[in-house]
Amino acid sequence: MYRHAGTKLEVLIVHPGGPFWKNKDAGAWSIPKGEFLPGENPLKVAKREFKEELGKAVTGKFTELRPVFQAGGKIVYAWAVEGDLDATKIKSNEFDLEWPPRSGRYIKVPEVDRAEWLDLTAAREKLIHAQTGFIDQLEELLA
Repeated sequence: MYRHAGTKLEVLIVHPGGPFWKNKDAGAWSIPKGEFLPGENPLKVAKREFKEELGKAVTGKFTELRPVFQAGGKIVYAWAVEGDLDATKIKSNEFDLEWPPRSGRYIKVPEVDRAEWLDLTAAREKLIHAQTGFIDQLEELLA
């Protein structure tokens, strides 16, 4: 999701929840996303995941971006859509996480613990490196 804030272009990015990510910042953030299974409609899944991670439905004109490849071989698909939401009022779904690892204890953690609107320079610093390619594509798209 992107928006025009005065003369600046801003993008919405999210920080993963849980103790592993608690003190990580630069290079740890992501676009709202999820995985789809073979046969599923990727855009439909992206909309569902956005709502699960942020607690808000996303609508608008979606423009497909080229997939990016993350370290470890994960392929990430994304769409650009103009919109706005209050990043301070997100409500993420939760999942059970074994913590500490191999302890047999489980805690509930939010999939996303916070979201922020950032200008493109700041977003590039915080995003997982491979996902900065989406920022480049958005700039090209809106030029």
